[in-house]
This record gives sequence, C-alpha cells and structure tokens, in this order.
Amino acid sequence: MATEKAFIEYVCDQAGDAGGLTFRKMFGEYALYCDGKVVALVCDNQLFIKPTEAGQAWRGTLSEGFPYPGARPWWLADALLDDREALARLIRVTADALPLPRPRKPARPRRSAG
Repeated sequence: MATEKAFIEYVCDQAGDAGGLTFRKMFGEYALYCDGKVVALVCDNQLFIKPTEAGQAWRGTLSEGFPYPGARPWWLADALLDDREALARLIRVTADALPLPRPRKPARPRRSAG
C-alpha cells in the first residue's frame, strides 16, 4: 500500500517546528528532508526516522522497523505524530547529526549520433 499524500502533509505539519522540511515522492513512498538531508522515510503511511547517535537520546521508547524489504532498521516514529514538540526535536537533532549531501556532478553532454 502506497503512502497517501495527505499523510505526508500531516507529518510535515506536525513536525513543522523542525524547520526546513520538504518531501519527495520516491517509488510510491516519500523521503522527508530537513535542510536538504534525508531524515525520515514515510512508507505505507508510517514514519521512519533515520537512526543517529545524536538522536538516540531523543528516541525515547520508539521501536525499530523496516521501511521497505531489505532495509536496515529505522526508528518507527508513529507514536510521536501527536507530540509536535518531540517529533520536531527528534527530526532537528537527526538533521544536525547528518552530513550535507554530496554535490551532484553536472550531467555530461550527450554525443549526437551521426
């Protein structure tokens, strides 16, 4: 079951105090970005936070889950959806602990067939 757009919008609204949130649809599911860094995945209408050492202290009693088959375990954060402050804090701490993504290489011009 793919994630509904209304659900990802709800997650972003609840975590809005983290600042700099955006999302992108990927394979029927969503990646949640904070300041350009992937901090969470939303799969099957469930919120999975990327585990970090810094976030461990803010994790609380969140269980681990797998956002998709073959994935490493992420923190299943559905329990925080009704606690805006705790959710925003965990997302902010996670984003601050992650490195900036590498810049993309510019696309190479294609050769024309001739």
